[in-house]
Amino acid sequence: MSNMSFALTTCQIRARTKDVTRRLGWRKLRPGTVVQAVVKSQGLRKGEHPEVLDRIRILRNDPEPLNEIVHRPCRGVTSEVEREGFLLLTPQEFVAMFRQHMRCKADAVIRRIEFEYVD
Repeated sequence: MSNMSFALTTCQIRARTKDVTRRLGWRKLRPGTVVQAVVKSQGLRKGEHPEVLDRIRILRNDPEPLNEIVHRPCRGVTSEVEREGFLLLTPQEFVAMFRQHMRCKADAVIRRIEFEYVD
């Protein structure tokens, strides 16, 4: 089973309030795949193991420009940024934060991954 790191949104995964993530890479991830959500999966010392937060099932994995989040409409009362787990950020602030952490351009094509929690 593959691991997917959620270092920036560990609390949201534990609370199961996040159901969308944006990533560079992950092109081969297919709907129906179950992965382990972990705190971090890289940079572990010898003998350390990833801390498993939950198991998630991939529903969608679509390419889109990062800045598309600015134009994506709300689903009901929940914005796309809220679905990402960032309740206090605007879409523009989310793009700036993502760019800073991932060192990419605002129009970089990323993967929008929608998932559900596996009981």
